[in-house]
Amino acid sequence: MLAIRQLGYRYPAAEAAALDDVSFEAFRGEVLGLLGPNGAGKTTLIAHLAGLLSIQRGEITLDGHSLAAERARQPTRIAIAPQEYAFYPSLTVTENLDCFAGVGGLGGSERKLRIAECLAFAQIERYARTRADRLSGGLKRRLNLAIALLHRPELLLFDEPTVGVDPQSRAFLLEAVRKLAQSGCAVIYTSHYMEEVEAIADRVVFLDEGRVVKQGGLAELLAEAEAAGAQARPRRGNLEQLFMALTDHTLRG
Repeated sequence: MLAIRQLGYRYPAAEAAALDDVSFEAFRGEVLGLLGPNGAGKTTLIAHLAGLLSIQRGEITLDGHSLAAERARQPTRIAIAPQEYAFYPSLTVTENLDCFAGVGGLGGSERKLRIAECLAFAQIERYARTRADRLSGGLKRRLNLAIALLHRPELLLFDEPTVGVDPQSRAFLLEAVRKLAQSGCAVIYTSHYMEEVEAIADRVVFLDEGRVVKQGGLAELLAEAEAAGAQARPRRGNLEQLFMALTDHTLRG
């Protein structure tokens, strides 16, 4: 579905490139985990996919067509649940959903239906009349998710969506990501928490200093980590060990 080829980007006055020759693909029905320490280039990459940054070098295509052309033709094919809260604090949960549904062109009975479905999926129906600024951190993340789902996107971008949330909300969000992939969405999930990616990803891309240092299927990478002498405990911690072996520093750097 999504193909990124030799993507490069340097911010003005920056000494080093934020992205350097980045290439990978994402497919429908899978979660692609994008792992790397803070400053690795994950958010810059997501900003390109969300249409917030223009391509300086390389290309991004969606079903064989340029990403820019596809976004212009049908902007709701891609949605993002960002790190920041992306809603109006003074509006209620339902008012926010209604507002963003209207901006995306939903109307009439379909608009009401999608609002109800997204409230249900995010399990925030009981907070429908609550002002967004009065929600807990975890519920605010769920509202971000509900807004992102309104227009039935084909590609979903999650940029560090569990930062600052309680364990219960974190578990809910991770399960929601898996369900979305199982429903046929292509999901790109960025994090520097390797245990999250180990829990939900089908494939993994390691980013460090703007470059892809390793990519592959989760099972394949875990097997490689164990073969290289990573911790023998099942799954947990093996990606961390592999990343450290590749880069000489921790994912949490």
